Amino acid sequence: MKTFHSYSEVAACVGQEVSVTDWITITQEQVNQFAEATGDHQWIHVDPERARQGPFGVPIAHGFLTLSLIPRFFETGIAIEGARMGVNYGLNRVRFTAPVPVGSRLRARLQLQSTEPLPPDGLQMAWLVTVEREGSDKPVCVAESLSRNYGAAV
Repeated sequence: MKTFHSYSEVAACVGQEVSVTDWITITQEQVNQFAEATGDHQWIHVDPERARQGPFGVPIAHGFLTLSLIPRFFETGIAIEGARMGVNYGLNRVRFTAPVPVGSRLRARLQLQSTEPLPPDGLQMAWLVTVEREGSDKPVCVAESLSRNYGAAV
């Protein structure tokens, strides 16, 4: 985990890969819970028997499940001391570039693209988040994520 002591330390990292997170394993239980939460019960995700006959030979995670892991990757990848609050501000671009078979291990590379001060005590950051699957040369998701933090030292 990369820990920043001020927003100026964050801003000094623009253009750099700041963190590579630890691996997390995608389970069928997570996929099923995501299906319940979103109402997306497509067989390719939730029916292991039928998915064995499908194009990937196993169930795959929803693309939006993969995307929803971004806050977890930030939680384990970076910290800004003194920030009293951080919020997701949105996404500029998202691509699901490869499937995520259940049982896969994923991690994220966090590259800081830009920062913008938010007076009086905030900072907006644009991050290139590249989600990788262990054993694959191709990322599974690439997204530009916008986040805002408030309350840390300038």
